[in-house]
Amino acid sequence: MPLWAAFGDSISIPIFNTKSFAITNKNRRGRLFCSTVAVSDSDDKKSRVVYESLRVLEWDKLCHSVSSFARTSLGREATLTQLWSINQTYQDSLRLLDETNAAIEMQKHGSCSLDLTGVDLSLVKSAIREVRRASPLRPNEALAVVALLQFSETLQLSLRAAIKEDADLYIRFMPLTQMIMQLFVNRSLIKSIMQVVDEDGSIKDSASPALKQSRGQVQMLERKLYQLMDMLIRNENNESLFLEVSSIHGRLCIRTGADQLSFKGLLLSSSGIGSVIEPLSAVPLNDELQQARASVTKAEEDVLLALTEKMQVDLDEIEKMLNGIIQLDVVNARATYSLSFGGTSPNIFLPQDMKRSLTHEPVTSKVSSSEREWTIYLPKAYHPLLLQQHKQKTQQAWKDLESANTELRRRKLYGGNAARKGEKDTNLSPSEMQVSALELAHPVPIDIFIARKTRVLVITGPNTGGKTICLKTVGLAVMMAKSGLHILSSEYAKVPWFDSVFADIGDEQSLSQSLSTFSGHLKQIG
Repeated sequence: MPLWAAFGDSISIPIFNTKSFAITNKNRRGRLFCSTVAVSDSDDKKSRVVYESLRVLEWDKLCHSVSSFARTSLGREATLTQLWSINQTYQDSLRLLDETNAAIEMQKHGSCSLDLTGVDLSLVKSAIREVRRASPLRPNEALAVVALLQFSETLQLSLRAAIKEDADLYIRFMPLTQMIMQLFVNRSLIKSIMQVVDEDGSIKDSASPALKQSRGQVQMLERKLYQLMDMLIRNENNESLFLEVSSIHGRLCIRTGADQLSFKGLLLSSSGIGSVIEPLSAVPLNDELQQARASVTKAEEDVLLALTEKMQVDLDEIEKMLNGIIQLDVVNARATYSLSFGGTSPNIFLPQDMKRSLTHEPVTSKVSSSEREWTIYLPKAYHPLLLQQHKQKTQQAWKDLESANTELRRRKLYGGNAARKGEKDTNLSPSEMQVSALELAHPVPIDIFIARKTRVLVITGPNTGGKTICLKTVGLAVMMAKSGLHILSSEYAKVPWFDSVFADIGDEQSLSQSLSTFSGHLKQIG
């Protein structure tokens, strides 16, 4: 027999049995149902319903918030993919939470930075694709591979140094310890790339004898051509003529506004303001220059193709490293999100495993015997989007206040007596009032406790009383725990693990517009 509860005089909730959990609205306006068994005969239909339910819970906004903490574009994409996965098992969720906890420990310790600034993972991915095709690498792709290898090496060295100083960190940082130590760094590949590619992305003259010779030939021919052009220009008797050396499609020419010149040449272009002429005496040198430049291009391609062949040897390891660093970026994003909003690592358990719900508590947590009686234990839980919205507004208010302070200091510095005594109140008062108002309007946490033996729970309240927020908070908390995120609860929290979360909220409640369920209905008919 399922466990039921009710929110307000408008919401009735079937909450819990050994395989499901649900919250529903008495007049069918809002329902939340969580299950560990298949609800639909059609997997496709079930998936559509689940995704729509998550959209109703505004899971997409939460996912984008978490992904914004990733340091790379590929990390942000991977974070969204992971958070939107609906096929995670209970063991997957435990693993994800272990990763998040380890990343938080690593950030707090500060010894192993996961700062990926300067590492372009998209270019590394492009390099891997080119190497698999046996195509020459581009210099910037080769440098991106070097940056990835050097970052991985630095991360490993930092981790080894930290563990050497404190051996307990090896366990505290698991499973990230294993992920980092498994990265294969080929120092010979780093050396090979840096020997031929300069830091600015150009290929060094010393990369190959053929390249050095071809570039020398280009420089010699360009010098001869400029000398020839300079002589032709100086030989013109009319000093009022405007003549300058120009390059058209790689061929050195003379740009002029005159109709008649003393030398013969090929007219390459003409307009009302002048012409571009390639002197006949320059044609053979320009032809040689084109051939020499083609030789340079061929020599550069040969150098890059040689790098491609060297990368092919360790390509699988490089791809594993890329995927590993992306995964570390994802884990770090989850950890940074938790630290930014003050999350708590939840204890999750399978609903049917009631023995586990009573005995499987974190070793470090201080859980009273009374707390062990709860099936759902969410003390002082915040709705994540409300907390995020408040934090963003508060940060902006402080920025506005700082800008007002800066402007006042500027006026006092340059305005002299113009900065009157009462100016401080005029300029700062609105900003100060906004900061004070936001600090007083901090979101109110809610306590959600459902006892193991409870059959019916009723919560009553007026319109705009927060009943739907309560429903969404539970749904998001379940999804956050399942996805490896910390729950935004200021104390120890415990939630069941569910295979699926279904929600049906038949209104236009909007947290971003501060609309309740009732307000949403009024807006619809207004």
